[in-house]
Amino acid sequence: MSSAEPVIRSRQTEKEVNGISTQVVCTEFSNYIFIVLTQYGKMGTLISVTPDSRSNDIGTPAFSTKVLLGKDEPLTHVCAKNLATFVSQEAGNRPVLMGLALKDSTIDAIKQMKEIIKSCQVW
Repeated sequence: MSSAEPVIRSRQTEKEVNGISTQVVCTEFSNYIFIVLTQYGKMGTLISVTPDSRSNDIGTPAFSTKVLLGKDEPLTHVCAKNLATFVSQEAGNRPVLMGLALKDSTIDAIKQMKEIIKSCQVW
């Protein structure tokens, strides 16, 4: 058997964000990009971030978030949308499934986490 491209591509890394160990795993499936971002070593809350097909704006589509598992809090939606929107756009507007378990959800931390996600790009 030749060394063919794996069926499911995945990359992971671990970095410090404001002194907190943060792990990221990005996996590409045919219909979704799956990202786990954790500062607890657990998957955490599972959120679906999808481009809104009803958006009339020719530029950037609107995105909707839905908590599938875990605590459904407004901050969870804000963090997921901020972290996953660029991934969906770069992946041809594919939906993103995100597992979030964050100790630090400040604006600065979210910016750093976006960079970590970019370093694990599989799309």
